Amino acid sequence: MKTVNLAEKLAMFDGHWDPHVVADYNGNEVMVVKFEGAFPFHVHPDTDDFFLVLEGEMVMEIEGEPPQRVGAGELFVVPAGVTHRPRADAECKVLLIEPAGVPNTGDPATAAAKPRI
Repeated sequence: MKTVNLAEKLAMFDGHWDPHVVADYNGNEVMVVKFEGAFPFHVHPDTDDFFLVLEGEMVMEIEGEPPQRVGAGELFVVPAGVTHRPRADAECKVLLIEPAGVPNTGDPATAAAKPRI
């Protein structure tokens, strides 16, 4: 057991859309990531997608719905099976929680590796 300092973990990398695992929780991976620009539209058929904005602001685009702004200290959960994409006009820092092994794009063929830091 140890304390995880999220600011320190976020300072360890510069890339965007590159989630890094910082802890495990009941079969889930807790990750930090930096967003800037737009991620591709995608879907997770079997799992919800959890976003907690730590710093800055993101916009969640849900297919067929108006975009929703999510600011620092706010969270957004995309239900399983809903096509979505996060975007950020300026860099924002986000905490994600997903079941271990779930690809960030919903498709293992296009998913990024999730290094542990």
